[in-house]
Amino acid sequence: MQKPAVTLMVKAARAAGNVLLRHMYKLDALNVVEKDRMDFASEVDQLAEKEIIKEFRRSTPDYAILGEESGQTPGRGGSRFTWVIDPLDGTSNYLRGIPHFCVSIALVENGEPIHGVIFDPLRNELFTSSRGSGTQLNEKRVRVADRRDLSGAMLFTGFPPRERSRASAHLKCVDTLLTEAEDIRRTGSAALDLAYVACGRADAYFEAGVKPWDIAAGALMVRESGGKVSDFRGRGTGPMDARGVAPRPLLAGNIKVADALQHKIVNTGYASSFD
Repeated sequence: MQKPAVTLMVKAARAAGNVLLRHMYKLDALNVVEKDRMDFASEVDQLAEKEIIKEFRRSTPDYAILGEESGQTPGRGGSRFTWVIDPLDGTSNYLRGIPHFCVSIALVENGEPIHGVIFDPLRNELFTSSRGSGTQLNEKRVRVADRRDLSGAMLFTGFPPRERSRASAHLKCVDTLLTEAEDIRRTGSAALDLAYVACGRADAYFEAGVKPWDIAAGALMVRESGGKVSDFRGRGTGPMDARGVAPRPLLAGNIKVADALQHKIVNTGYASSFD
């Protein structure tokens, strides 16, 4: 059975997903803003986030909220709990009509995710996870892939605009990885990348410049499905609430592949570009 918090999160995620679906066939009429260089948001992001916040404010008024669009909103009682929300992860895909995006929500306690929901409304795929209770896809337990090394691995990565100054180091790392891996793909949604690692569709994921709303739910899912999540040097990921909004590097995968990937990132010099 779902925990009460997860049930609430699923309700909110589905409400936001309905907003995304209602607007996806009238993209030309959307109001789009450029938050930063090549970093876009639309009125749909805001509408979907409002649906989520409405559910949470009604049920948990004491909890803080950290939303990609609305920023940090404190709860009424100085609670140690924070809802971390990405109402549309994969905005660039969405705005171009590319059918790969999701809603991502995590409940974070003192910086650590304890519940996560990722909802792909197009495929009606619902990923859920709770600390100590594993990860489920449409209510069926999932696990990370059992690959033993990088040979033949399917890897996911991303090239966010705010990380272009490190693009050469990143591409050097990609070049080295492709001597062993089957492929490296860039899907455009960090949350779905992590969900796919958690259910074994991908062997590992690595990306720099991610923020809590991109990764909080997915990082919990990977851990709860038997995988490893760390920064590029194997250290902890840092707080997943308002204390950790600075962009960060992240890698995730089954333990053996994640360790091998981390060594490649270090040995190619990509990790040192963050020092």
